[in-house]
Amino acid sequence: MLMIVLDGSIVTVAMPAIQHDLGFSPAGLSWVVNAYLIAFGSLLLLAGRLGDLIGRKRMFLAGTAVFTGASLLAGVATSPAVLIAARFLQGIGSAMASAVSLGILVTLFTEPRERARAIAVFSFTGAAGASVGQVLGGVLTDALNWHWIFFINLPIGLAALAVAVPFLPSDRGLGLTAGADAVGALLVTAGLMLGIYTIVKVEEYGWTSAPTLGFGALALVLLAAFVVRQATARTPLMPLRIFRSRSVSGANLVQVLMVAALFSFQILVALYLQKVLGYGAARTGLAMLPAAAVIGAVSLGVSARLNARFGERNVLLAGLVLLIGVLSLLTRVPVHAHYLTDLLPVMLLAAGFGLALPALTTLGMSGAKDDDAGLASGLFNTTQQIGMAMGVAVLSTLAASRSDSLLAQGRPPAEALTGGYHLAFAVGTGLLVAAFAVALAVLRRPRRVIRP
Repeated sequence: MLMIVLDGSIVTVAMPAIQHDLGFSPAGLSWVVNAYLIAFGSLLLLAGRLGDLIGRKRMFLAGTAVFTGASLLAGVATSPAVLIAARFLQGIGSAMASAVSLGILVTLFTEPRERARAIAVFSFTGAAGASVGQVLGGVLTDALNWHWIFFINLPIGLAALAVAVPFLPSDRGLGLTAGADAVGALLVTAGLMLGIYTIVKVEEYGWTSAPTLGFGALALVLLAAFVVRQATARTPLMPLRIFRSRSVSGANLVQVLMVAALFSFQILVALYLQKVLGYGAARTGLAMLPAAAVIGAVSLGVSARLNARFGERNVLLAGLVLLIGVLSLLTRVPVHAHYLTDLLPVMLLAAGFGLALPALTTLGMSGAKDDDAGLASGLFNTTQQIGMAMGVAVLSTLAASRSDSLLAQGRPPAEALTGGYHLAFAVGTGLLVAAFAVALAVLRRPRRVIRP
């Protein structure tokens, strides 16, 4: 998971160097990210269910091997076509491995306290990968070259395989006959792939353009047909019983809103630091390092104990309150900001992520039986990717439109950019408030709280 999450953030810092070296057009450069997102997001649900059917360990090992091999191909790429193809393969490998990771975890750790600690470590690893990726991306690109942002995956991937083969218990799975719904697999993969493609191309086409409306409508039709198919198939790929759990359904909805909002923190803050304050790539990563530190301290140090004492729902609500504070402060960040007074408090309040994510993950997996653990894991990861894609499309488009409007009014470029980011942060705040309302209304209060 460290390798997969690290890869997602490390690439963003190196994009200018990749464009310069390989001769990408501005539109073509976006496919370095889009190719990965489309493959990753569209295959998570299918990979998770296949893990239940053929064995989660097999799926995890195969996915890690594909991702590691694709990273080597990306690192040696000398043309845009090869790099985009390698990124698509990385997305496939990521989906295969990460779709079953949570499923493996919840079946290995069945005792509530142990599972809470394991999920806290899992959540910390993801947050650490995102933050370390930004620092490492800048350092590797400046000190060596962009190829090394992909080569760094090779020792991690090989180490993961070397540990997983002997230590992960083998599971035979249910067998393909328990969910061999080829039509359902085709419908859900095509629907998700087309839907994510539509979202990531919104900035280019616009929200009301024919491609956006047409592709979006077709994606919804395919996904609706998939749901109908699952309700009537003898051996459904995705048994709809999983949605009967209010914890599972509510947690996935909260995650879409939360991840969409927090795109504005992870990406737009980095853009603000570089484009408005003039930070370099490495300095930007270091400026955001305190956020990673407090997220790690909270995830590993106190989240499991708080979940056991107060219940995941209450801890999630507390984390969301802190995150609302993060984006609310960012709506007022000035053009000439001082790091210690204007930005460091924001980084420290990011501790809310260390509270919210472990609690949300536990709730999202709480209704999963052993036979459905891979499916629940794939679903949880899918809603995460959908939230991320929505955040990219909505918040970046709003920020760009607002900045263009301010430039047209004669505002200086730095002020116009800051105004655009302010709007995105305000909308992100609204998404977090909506996530809080859903969590409060849908998620059940804990029936039993474990006292330490």
